[in-house]
Amino acid sequence: MVKQFKPNSSSPFQARMSSTNKKVMQALAETISQKVEHFSALSFVVSKKEVECLIRKFNTLLEAEKHPDSSVPGLDRNRFKDVLHNLFELTDDFILDRVFKVFDKDNDSFVSVEEWIQGLSVFLRGTPDEQIKYCFQVYDLTGSGFITKDEIYLMLKDSLPMEQQDEEDEMNELIEIVLKMMDYDKDGRLSFEDFEKSVKKEDLILEAFGKCLPNFRTKKKFEEQVLEKQQDE
Repeated sequence: MVKQFKPNSSSPFQARMSSTNKKVMQALAETISQKVEHFSALSFVVSKKEVECLIRKFNTLLEAEKHPDSSVPGLDRNRFKDVLHNLFELTDDFILDRVFKVFDKDNDSFVSVEEWIQGLSVFLRGTPDEQIKYCFQVYDLTGSGFITKDEIYLMLKDSLPMEQQDEEDEMNELIEIVLKMMDYDKDGRLSFEDFEKSVKKEDLILEAFGKCLPNFRTKKKFEEQVLEKQQDE
């Protein structure tokens, strides 16, 4: 008599593989959690669990990418932008390009799992100082250490309705108002010190040149669905 195959039963090999994969994830989570400050609010154990949740979410997103090259090291630019749009409702394509560059620390055109978690650490739970630095990096389009008039023009123009984008006089007037308010050393551009001082004086200026952080609602939803729910499973 031929034994009937039971699809729900797992072989010793499958169980061993599952156990191995779990150990690999736990080891990776432990390594990353030692580098990431803001997923350790309560204890190192909580940190590891949260990082494991973020790794699982990353792997799900990576699988959904269905890249023909199975060795792809992370989320590419377009997939990353889609993820931030869907999870956090960020809609400015120009700014999303810059957020990708800030997350992609090694400039290999992919956001790896470690870059994903390190980026989310600041993106979701960063201190005010860390988020000021993050926003400045997003807005410093060339990485020069300054936000220039041309860069302000590009970012503000992209955020305006189409019918207003060709009104050069109004754009230039708006830029002069911005510089008058934020350019403390009066050199015609914004240094990090100018930006930091402006934000600490008026925190609404933090995302003055384009939305690049999640709002409270989307952040709370992500933490509930990805961090809290998966820890309970």
